[in-house]
Amino acid sequence: MTHTILLPAGQRRRFLKAAAFGTALAALPPLALAQRAKPTLYAHRGASALRPEHTLGSYAKAIADGADFVEPDLVATKDGVLVARHENAITDTTDVAARPEFAARKTRKTIDGAAHEGWFVSDFTFAELKKTLRAIERLPKMRGTAYDGQFQIVSFDEIIDFVAAESAARGRTVGLIPELKHSTWFAREGLALEDRFVSTLKAHAYTRRAPVVVQSFEVANLKALRKGLGKPSNVTLAQLVIASGAYDKERPADVAARGASLTYGDMVSARGLRDIATYADVVAPNTRAVIPLAQDERLAAPTALVADAHKAGLQVVVWTFRPENAFLAADFRSDAGLTARHDAGSVAEIRRYLETGIDGLFSDDPALARKAIDG
Repeated sequence: MTHTILLPAGQRRRFLKAAAFGTALAALPPLALAQRAKPTLYAHRGASALRPEHTLGSYAKAIADGADFVEPDLVATKDGVLVARHENAITDTTDVAARPEFAARKTRKTIDGAAHEGWFVSDFTFAELKKTLRAIERLPKMRGTAYDGQFQIVSFDEIIDFVAAESAARGRTVGLIPELKHSTWFAREGLALEDRFVSTLKAHAYTRRAPVVVQSFEVANLKALRKGLGKPSNVTLAQLVIASGAYDKERPADVAARGASLTYGDMVSARGLRDIATYADVVAPNTRAVIPLAQDERLAAPTALVADAHKAGLQVVVWTFRPENAFLAADFRSDAGLTARHDAGSVAEIRRYLETGIDGLFSDDPALARKAIDG
C-alpha cells in the first residue's frame, strides 16, 4: 500500500506546474509517482473520536487504524517542557477541576485575543501535570467517558519515543505533524516554543529521519523555522488557515499583535497562496474553505482553493473530518440526532472532498478516513 509523501518544495512545485500543462508524468521519477498514489491520512489529536485527545491511547489507536501521521499540538509548561494539549487551557481535557490541591490556580487569561477562565498548562510544572492529572474526554456527551482518567499528559519527547517504537513494531514509518500553539503568547510569557521544539527534533534519531510536518496558524514562526531549520529532507512546513464565512476576516495572532491587516481570507487568495509558498510547503485549510456549505447546510460547489494552491506549488491538507452528525454536512447526516455517529455518512463526505484533489486530510476517526481513502 502506498500513500502520498511530502516532496521537497522545489520538486513538488516543478511537479505541480508541470501537471498544469499535462507533463507531470515526465517530471517525477517512477518511485515518487508510486508514492503519490493516495492522499495522506493525518490523525487529528490521535484517534480523538475514540480516545481522549493527545494521549498515548489516542495515538496508539490512530496508528493501529492506519494513520500515516499523528498530531501532537504543543504548548509549554511553567518549566519549559513541551507537552501535547490542544491549547494552553486544560479545564475541559483534564481532571484538574476535581483536584482540590490546584483550586487556587484557577485564573483568567487572554490568549490570542480570547478570554479564558480555568486552569492552564503554563501554570504547572511538567512533574505536576504528569504525576497528578489525567486526561478526560473533551466531548463527553458525544463520545462518552469510558477512558477518562486512564491516560497521563505526555511530553513531545515521550510522543516521539512512542511513535518510534510503534514504527519499529509495525514495520512502517509513522510521521509526526506537530502544531505550535499560541507562539506569540508563549514568547511574551518567556516560554518561546520554537527553540525548544527544534532542540527536541534534533535530540531524537527518529525525528532526524522520519517525516515531520510543522504546522501553525501564525506566520512569523513558520518563516523563522524555515530559516532556522534550513531544508532538512524530512521536515516540511504547513500554514494553517481558517477561511470560510466570518473567519475570512480573522487574522493570525502574530499579525494581529503587530497591528497588520493580513487576514486568512487574504491568505487563501491566489496571490496569498503564492506568498505562503515562499516559506511553507503545505496550506492546511478548514474543510468548508474547500467545499463550503450552502444555506441548507448541504455541500455547495468547491472553491478555487485547491487548484490555486497547486498552481502555487503547495500541497493541500484539509481539517477536520469527524463522524458525528453535528459535524457532517446535511447531505451526509442520519436521522439519529446530532450527537450520534454516522460512519457511512462520514466516509461519503470524505470521498466528496477527495474528488477535489486534496493531498491529505485530518480525521478524528482514522479508520473511517482510511476506508474512504482506500475504498
